[in-house]
This record gives sequence, structure tokens and C-alpha cells, in this order.
Amino acid sequence: MGVLDTLLSGQLLFAALVTGSIYALIALGLNLVYGTLRMLNVAHGDVVMLGSYAGYGAFAGLGVSPLVAAPVVAVLGAALGWLVYRVAVRRMLASTAAASRLEGNSLLLFFGLSILVQNAAALAFTPNNRGYTYLETVVHLGGVSMTANRLVALAIAGGACVVVAVFLARSLAGLTMRAVIERREAAFIVGVNVERVQAASFAVGFGSAALAGVLLSMLEQFSPFSGFPYTIAAFIVIILGGLGNVAAGLGAALLLGVLETYGVALTSANLRSVLLYGVFVAALLLFPRGLFAARAART
Repeated sequence: MGVLDTLLSGQLLFAALVTGSIYALIALGLNLVYGTLRMLNVAHGDVVMLGSYAGYGAFAGLGVSPLVAAPVVAVLGAALGWLVYRVAVRRMLASTAAASRLEGNSLLLFFGLSILVQNAAALAFTPNNRGYTYLETVVHLGGVSMTANRLVALAIAGGACVVVAVFLARSLAGLTMRAVIERREAAFIVGVNVERVQAASFAVGFGSAALAGVLLSMLEQFSPFSGFPYTIAAFIVIILGGLGNVAAGLGAALLLGVLETYGVALTSANLRSVLLYGVFVAALLLFPRGLFAARAART
């Protein structure tokens, strides 16, 4: 009876929706970067971590609401992504030898960048966990109690994902980006400015990750080394949803949020990482082409 009550809990369902929406926002940026360049950005979660520190600094240091700081942090994250592309990635792409080993080289590049960012953050902010309380007013909806900060995080993360999905599906720039993701060489032949699309992908990817970091800073504690699990979560979403499929990625992120939230509730919070990595391994073994791609192939 206790297990059944847990499975039918509206409280857990709401928590799963919040977790899934933030995972979707994080994975969105990683999906665009990998889709347009086939680069394994294992430092993506560290951008989320930097966004969390930016939200914390705005609130604790400047007295600015993290909701006010969020768009500014997102723009700064986008600028950082564009800078990384111009300084490091573009130079790697210009080298014929490096371009032929792009995925392997990108893994080394971003792994090194991740170590640098983590240790620089530890020196600047100390390795201790940070956190703050904001919008913790309890709201009751249909017998479900939820905090206002989680409602806001759900609305912003979900809304951002919907906006990007509509942008990719309806706008000329979005269709151009999808063309590069699906058929890079063909897009180049028909006159698409592939380099501009790649730079835009980095900007959007880093900006969305930084925005997710600000939202996460309102919900839980963080440290200089808290970003890597979000990188893993983003890769799980991409594997399940399929490369370049933002709508399917949103569904995959919600599924991951449900698996993690209910798994922790039925076992222990200490097993959160075990559950996350277990889903990662299972997704690689069972759905290498994507859960939704596999379903489409069977129909």
C-alpha cells in the first residue's frame, strides 16, 4: 500500500515534472552543439554550475532577484559559448588533421576545459556547497503542495524549451539549423552558412545551460564539482530522444525526471547517482538510435 501511495503521489509527479523540464533545458544546448558539430562537450554541466554561481552572486552579493538576473546570465552564457567557439573550436575545425578526429579531440578539449573550470571555481568560491532560499512560499493546488520557486522553474524551463522547439520548427533560422544537424554536407552545398550556424549553436547551448543553472540555484545546493551529473543527464536525454529532435528530447527528459524522482522515492536519495548512471548505461545498450527513433522504425 505504501508503494502504491508513492506511485500515485501528485507531489512526486510535480517534482518529476520540475526535474524533467530542467533536464530538457540543459540537454537542449548539448543537443544543438553535438548535432551541428559532432563535438562531445563534457564541460556542458560546468556551464550549468557557473550559471548557479552567477544566480547566487546576484542574489547574495547584489541583492538582485535571480529571476531578474536569469536573462542577463543567459546572455553572458551565450557570449561565453560564442567566445569558446571563436577561440578554440574554430581553430580546431580549421586544422584538417584535427577535423578528421573531431569527436576524440573535442572530448579531450572539453574534458580539459571542465577540469580547469571546476578548479578555478573551487579557488574562487571554495569547494563548499552554496545555496540560498528564494520564493519558498508554499502553494496548494488540488491537494498538492509545492513551493513557488519550483513552479517558476517549471514554467521558465518548460517555456524556454517550447520556444526553441517552435523556433527550430517554424523559423527560417531554425530550419537552417535543423538542416545542418540532419545533413551537414547537403546544407553546405545549397549555400547555408554552416560556420554561422555552428557559432549560433554554441551560443544557444551555453546560454540555455547558464539559464538552467540559475533556476537550479533556487532549488538546491551546488558546488564547483556539481556540474558533471547534469552532463550525464543531458547525454541520456539525447540518447533517448534522438539527435536533433527537440520535441522527443523534451519527452525523454520528462521520462528521465520520472525515473529519477520515483526511483529515489522508492529507494534512497543516496542512490540518485546510481540510478542516473544506470539509466545512462541502459539507454546506450537498449536504445543506441534513440527510444523514439526505435519506436518510429517499428511502426
